[in-house]
Amino acid sequence: MEQRLFIAACVMYGFTLTTRYLTKRGKLNTSKAFGWWHALFLFLIFSCASYLIVFVMNGGTGEPIGIGKIIAGILLAGGCGVYGYRQGIKADEKRKEKIMKADLEWSNTVYFAGFVASFVMFFFIQAFKIPSASMHNTLLEGDHLFVNKAVYGFRIPLTNIRFGQTEEIKPGDIIIFRFPAKDRRQQNCGGSQYGKDFVKRVVAVPGDTVKVINGRPWVNGKELPQQSYELYEDIDRAPYFEDEDNAQYQQVWEEHLLDNYLGLYLRDSFGPVVVPENTYFVMGDNRDNSCDSRFWGPVPRENIKGKAWFIHWPWNRIGWIK
Repeated sequence: MEQRLFIAACVMYGFTLTTRYLTKRGKLNTSKAFGWWHALFLFLIFSCASYLIVFVMNGGTGEPIGIGKIIAGILLAGGCGVYGYRQGIKADEKRKEKIMKADLEWSNTVYFAGFVASFVMFFFIQAFKIPSASMHNTLLEGDHLFVNKAVYGFRIPLTNIRFGQTEEIKPGDIIIFRFPAKDRRQQNCGGSQYGKDFVKRVVAVPGDTVKVINGRPWVNGKELPQQSYELYEDIDRAPYFEDEDNAQYQQVWEEHLLDNYLGLYLRDSFGPVVVPENTYFVMGDNRDNSCDSRFWGPVPRENIKGKAWFIHWPWNRIGWIK
């Protein structure tokens, strides 16, 4: 979301600079030129607004935007552009001056607010909407929450360098992260998850040995005590089976492709694997209905955006996340 806000802010900032340059050169003095300029302004601002609104409506999780919404956004922005052109070519000098002043004020407001909001969201807090039931009952589908992005350290833009970390990532933390897929064609849990944001609970950290027996996680040879937040169904379980070629099993798991071979079997029987350096093993609290590290592998440290912090909507769910 913060990247989209930053891009929108850059677009409007570029428009403002270009407008000042063209005005200084006298390029907007004719009615036709002014009409095209005003049309472009309305098209850009409504395109940015439509894109951000649709992204938020999609939950901010990277879900693909439907073609219908894209067409609707283009038609809205295009219609506003046509209206702006007709308004511009009919305006007299006094009206042009008034339109120019209003458009530049809006442009300045949008790019300033966009830069400030993207800065805050990149370094400190991000809004997130729970897209599925994989964290039930801790987090319910449709919950709106804030993510604390500062707690695990501030990330320098365009790098994986972090500083100012106040907490280590540890078992029990609920984290938001970008799905670990570098190729859009990669298939996991029934489709491509490329670019989507996920929310899961950390179960194991680098160097830990993990396996799942009868649906229950074991770490370093010990079954983890069952916690109140874990949810299991009363179902028949696949028997635990340890693959003889553990090295190949580990490799395929690290390549995020294990579910393509073993599918739903991994829900009940998994591992053992060793969590690689700078990666984490995560699971959903709704253990039998979660697409997680059992299926698609470890989460790299650089993919982790922050820690789930506070539910702010709906009103009857407001509270700190544990």
